Amino acid sequence: MTDGPYFVLTVLGVLGTGVVAGVFCAFSTFVMRGLAALPPAQGVAAMNAINTAAVRPAFMSVFLGTAVLAAAIAVVTLVLWPEEAAVELLLGSALYLVGAFGVTAAANVPRNEALSRLEPGSAEAADRWPAYVREWTAWNHVRAVASAAAAVAYVLALA
Repeated sequence: MTDGPYFVLTVLGVLGTGVVAGVFCAFSTFVMRGLAALPPAQGVAAMNAINTAAVRPAFMSVFLGTAVLAAAIAVVTLVLWPEEAAVELLLGSALYLVGAFGVTAAANVPRNEALSRLEPGSAEAADRWPAYVREWTAWNHVRAVASAAAAVAYVLALA
Protein backbone atom coordinates (compact mmCIF):
# COMPACT_ATOMS: atom_id res chain seq x y z
CA MET A 1 0.00 0.00 0.00
CA THR A 2 2.76 2.44 0.84
CA ASP A 3 4.74 1.60 -2.28
CA GLY A 4 5.15 3.55 -5.49
CA PRO A 5 2.58 6.15 -6.51
CA TYR A 6 0.43 5.64 -3.39
CA PHE A 7 3.42 6.47 -1.20
CA VAL A 8 4.25 9.56 -3.27
CA LEU A 9 0.64 10.80 -3.21
CA THR A 10 0.46 10.35 0.54
CA VAL A 11 3.79 12.09 1.22
CA LEU A 12 2.68 14.98 -0.98
CA GLY A 13 -0.60 15.01 0.96
CA VAL A 14 1.33 15.31 4.23
CA LEU A 15 3.41 18.17 2.85
CA GLY A 16 0.51 20.08 1.31
CA THR A 17 -1.81 19.82 4.28
CA GLY A 18 1.06 20.63 6.64
CA VAL A 19 2.06 23.77 4.75
CA VAL A 20 -1.54 24.99 4.59
CA ALA A 21 -1.98 24.22 8.30
CA GLY A 22 1.07 26.37 9.00
CA VAL A 23 -0.28 29.31 7.03
CA PHE A 24 -3.65 29.11 8.76
CA CYS A 25 -2.00 28.68 12.17
CA ALA A 26 0.09 31.82 11.60
CA PHE A 27 -3.03 33.80 10.81
CA SER A 28 -4.86 32.48 13.86
CA THR A 29 -2.04 32.96 16.32
CA PHE A 30 -0.53 36.33 15.40
CA VAL A 31 -1.52 37.89 12.06
CA MET A 32 -5.16 38.48 12.97
CA ARG A 33 -4.22 39.64 16.47
CA GLY A 34 -1.85 42.16 14.93
CA LEU A 35 -4.49 43.38 12.50
CA ALA A 36 -7.09 43.61 15.28
CA ALA A 37 -4.76 45.86 17.24
CA LEU A 38 -4.73 48.42 14.42
CA PRO A 39 -7.31 51.18 14.08
CA PRO A 40 -10.24 49.78 12.04
CA ALA A 41 -9.42 51.75 8.89
CA GLN A 42 -5.88 50.40 8.86
CA GLY A 43 -6.97 46.88 9.77
CA VAL A 44 -9.57 46.76 7.00
CA ALA A 45 -7.11 48.15 4.44
CA ALA A 46 -4.39 45.71 5.51
CA MET A 47 -6.71 42.69 5.44
CA ASN A 48 -8.00 43.65 2.02
CA ALA A 49 -4.41 43.90 0.79
CA ILE A 50 -3.61 40.49 2.30
CA ASN A 51 -6.69 38.94 0.68
CA THR A 52 -5.63 40.32 -2.69
CA ALA A 53 -2.07 39.06 -2.27
CA ALA A 54 -3.26 35.60 -1.21
CA VAL A 55 -4.97 34.96 -4.54
CA ARG A 56 -1.67 34.57 -6.36
CA PRO A 57 0.08 31.46 -7.68
CA ALA A 58 2.41 31.02 -4.72
CA PHE A 59 -0.35 30.34 -2.20
CA MET A 60 -3.13 29.21 -4.51
CA SER A 61 -1.02 26.45 -6.08
CA VAL A 62 -0.42 24.97 -2.63
CA PHE A 63 -3.97 25.51 -1.36
CA LEU A 64 -5.82 24.35 -4.49
CA GLY A 65 -3.17 21.79 -5.43
CA THR A 66 -3.61 20.15 -2.04
CA ALA A 67 -7.38 20.04 -2.58
CA VAL A 68 -6.89 18.32 -5.93
CA LEU A 69 -4.39 15.95 -4.33
CA ALA A 70 -6.76 15.16 -1.44
CA ALA A 71 -9.54 14.42 -3.92
CA ALA A 72 -7.20 12.19 -5.95
CA ILE A 73 -6.14 10.30 -2.82
CA ALA A 74 -9.79 9.77 -1.89
CA VAL A 75 -10.75 8.54 -5.36
CA VAL A 76 -7.77 6.20 -5.63
CA THR A 77 -8.49 4.87 -2.14
CA LEU A 78 -12.18 4.30 -2.92
CA VAL A 79 -11.36 2.55 -6.20
CA LEU A 80 -8.48 0.38 -4.95
CA TRP A 81 -9.53 0.11 -1.28
CA PRO A 82 -6.14 -0.95 0.08
CA GLU A 83 -5.98 -3.48 2.90
CA GLU A 84 -4.20 -0.98 5.12
CA ALA A 85 -4.72 2.72 5.81
CA ALA A 86 -7.90 3.24 3.76
CA VAL A 87 -9.63 4.88 6.73
CA GLU A 88 -6.68 7.20 7.43
CA LEU A 89 -6.43 8.21 3.77
CA LEU A 90 -10.15 8.93 3.46
CA LEU A 91 -10.19 10.77 6.77
CA GLY A 92 -7.23 12.94 5.76
CA SER A 93 -8.89 13.78 2.46
CA ALA A 94 -12.25 14.55 4.07
CA LEU A 95 -10.68 16.74 6.75
CA TYR A 96 -8.88 18.84 4.17
CA LEU A 97 -11.64 19.00 1.58
CA VAL A 98 -14.39 19.84 4.08
CA GLY A 99 -12.51 21.47 6.95
CA ALA A 100 -10.02 23.56 4.99
CA PHE A 101 -11.25 23.97 1.42
CA GLY A 102 -14.98 23.85 2.21
CA VAL A 103 -14.76 26.20 5.18
CA THR A 104 -12.71 28.62 3.11
CA ALA A 105 -15.37 28.70 0.40
CA ALA A 106 -18.35 28.80 2.75
CA ALA A 107 -17.12 31.00 5.59
CA ASN A 108 -13.89 32.90 4.99
CA VAL A 109 -14.23 33.97 1.34
CA PRO A 110 -17.74 35.45 1.78
CA ARG A 111 -16.46 37.48 4.73
CA ASN A 112 -13.47 38.63 2.68
CA GLU A 113 -15.73 39.68 -0.18
CA ALA A 114 -18.00 41.63 2.16
CA LEU A 115 -14.98 43.35 3.72
CA SER A 116 -13.62 44.30 0.30
CA ARG A 117 -16.83 46.21 -0.46
CA LEU A 118 -16.33 48.48 2.55
CA GLU A 119 -14.49 51.79 2.41
CA PRO A 120 -11.71 51.29 5.01
CA GLY A 121 -12.19 54.71 6.63
CA SER A 122 -15.99 54.55 6.79
CA ALA A 123 -18.11 54.30 9.92
CA GLU A 124 -19.59 51.07 8.54
CA ALA A 125 -16.13 49.51 8.23
CA ALA A 126 -15.29 50.57 11.79
CA ASP A 127 -18.54 49.01 13.04
CA ARG A 128 -18.10 45.74 11.14
CA TRP A 129 -14.36 45.25 11.68
CA PRO A 130 -14.48 43.71 15.21
CA ALA A 131 -17.11 41.12 14.18
CA TYR A 132 -15.18 40.34 10.99
CA VAL A 133 -11.99 39.68 12.95
CA ARG A 134 -13.79 37.52 15.51
CA GLU A 135 -15.80 35.45 13.01
CA TRP A 136 -13.06 35.13 10.38
CA THR A 137 -10.54 34.04 12.99
CA ALA A 138 -12.92 31.47 14.50
CA TRP A 139 -13.44 29.88 11.09
CA ASN A 140 -9.71 30.09 10.43
CA HIS A 141 -9.10 28.07 13.61
CA VAL A 142 -11.30 25.37 12.08
CA ARG A 143 -9.25 25.45 8.88
CA ALA A 144 -5.96 25.25 10.79
CA VAL A 145 -7.06 22.32 12.94
CA ALA A 146 -8.62 20.47 9.99
CA SER A 147 -5.49 20.90 7.86
CA ALA A 148 -3.20 19.76 10.69
CA ALA A 149 -5.46 16.79 11.43
CA ALA A 150 -5.42 15.87 7.73
CA ALA A 151 -1.62 15.88 7.80
CA VAL A 152 -1.65 13.60 10.86
CA ALA A 153 -4.11 11.23 9.19
CA TYR A 154 -1.89 11.00 6.11
CA VAL A 155 1.19 10.39 8.31
CA LEU A 156 -0.71 7.61 10.09
CA ALA A 157 -1.51 6.11 6.68
CA LEU A 158 2.23 5.86 6.04
CA ALA A 159 2.95 4.13 9.35
